Amino acid sequence: MQIKATDQALLNWTGDLLAVGIAEGATELQGDLATLDEKLAGTIAELIADEEFEGKSGTTAVSRVGGKNPVRKIALVGLGKAEDLKLDSWRNAAAAIARLAKKEKTLGISLPNNLANDSASNIAQAMTEAIMLSLHEDNRFKSEPESKEPKLETIDLIGFSGQENAIKKGLTIADGVILARELVNAPANEVTPVTMAETAQKLAQDYGLEIKILEAADCAQFQQGMGAYLGVGQASDIPPKFIHLIYKPQGTAKRKVAIVGKSLTFDSGGLNLKPTGSGIETMKMDMGGGAATLGAAKAIAQLKPNTEVHFICAATENMISGKAMRPGDILKASNGKTIEVNNTDAEGRLTLADALVYAETLKVDAIVDLATLTGACIVALGNDIAGLWSTDEALAKEMKAAAELAGEKFWQLPLEEKYFEGLKSQIADMKNTGPRPGGSITAALFLKQFIKDTPWMHLDVAGPVWAEAAGGINNKGATGFPVRTLVNWVNS
Repeated sequence: MQIKATDQALLNWTGDLLAVGIAEGATELQGDLATLDEKLAGTIAELIADEEFEGKSGTTAVSRVGGKNPVRKIALVGLGKAEDLKLDSWRNAAAAIARLAKKEKTLGISLPNNLANDSASNIAQAMTEAIMLSLHEDNRFKSEPESKEPKLETIDLIGFSGQENAIKKGLTIADGVILARELVNAPANEVTPVTMAETAQKLAQDYGLEIKILEAADCAQFQQGMGAYLGVGQASDIPPKFIHLIYKPQGTAKRKVAIVGKSLTFDSGGLNLKPTGSGIETMKMDMGGGAATLGAAKAIAQLKPNTEVHFICAATENMISGKAMRPGDILKASNGKTIEVNNTDAEGRLTLADALVYAETLKVDAIVDLATLTGACIVALGNDIAGLWSTDEALAKEMKAAAELAGEKFWQLPLEEKYFEGLKSQIADMKNTGPRPGGSITAALFLKQFIKDTPWMHLDVAGPVWAEAAGGINNKGATGFPVRTLVNWVNS
């Protein structure tokens, strides 16, 4: 499938399906749209009347065009009110159109960009990402897929001549998102710590990245030993793999950052076993942070920003056996801090603790971790919004701007130091969980204990990494959140 920028006039486009964007309240046809309606024997005006189409955001209407017209079908997509238009308006419109056009071979998309505050390049990139992601279906594990691959061969973005680089960037970022989606969608017998490491090695080979894989023995020798990370994985028959991918630009980098993704390829809960019905069957997605880290690595390696980036995934499983860590055990992290395990199902923060200590030894300018860390964050913010905590307001501002450009939603919550009282232990430096209230905040405060001086941000992405139903650019299942935000941040 090819997405092309074209300066071909709307009136001259020929093909299977021509999709036109209309803002709310702008259904009185004018200019080229009125001329096109005349050319199509009033089909557009008739479609607006028959479907009572008002241009509201997300609405669509489609009709066949009679006679020997150069266009076989016409589609209308609502953009919403002109004063409310933002990149997501174009993103969602392009996704809706792509879904309508799955069975066509050629598609022309004409969405007005003179109403936007954003540049034509941002709009073209957003539309490209939306098209690719809305059409993506993960049928790898079906012997007879329920739906077939789209027939689309060519998509023309009408009026976006000169935006070839923006389209190329959109395709590259979408490719990274799809890698993250497919890692999360895959079952835990397919994506293990070992196969995650193999995926990282393939990225290094294909895109010229440096890579280090620390084995369990290496982790035990790091500083005072990665006892927190290794404690989580000690019950699994599959060895842990501490993955460190490195992108270095040519010349002197303007800055150096680390992205650390929680990478529990399966989380049984350990001896605090998750009961059936609690979501244990979905715990293959507990490596959503690590998947997004590798997806971002794939895109960043191709976009080649002038920022050195270290991608870190402390991959392991949280399983049950005679070797499992027990409630009440005390683990020592690599910075020497001791942790009383009062819940083996709060394991992600244990793996991240040692990963954060490791990241800070790299002398980076900023560290961002992302994790499917707490159900409490979903309770607080729902399924569509991720939580954000940071020790540095400038870093938080950068990430929120990157998220706005990506159309991915975050909400900043406080690092309320008083709440750390609930994590204090009588016999160790801290416990790994605190009281039920403010659970996502105490999780962030736990992680903060493993950062000394580096500007740091924690992203709790437990809700948005998975969609229960198709909508917008997402199909049901893994979303690839927040690859696009991370790429935008590194490129900012």
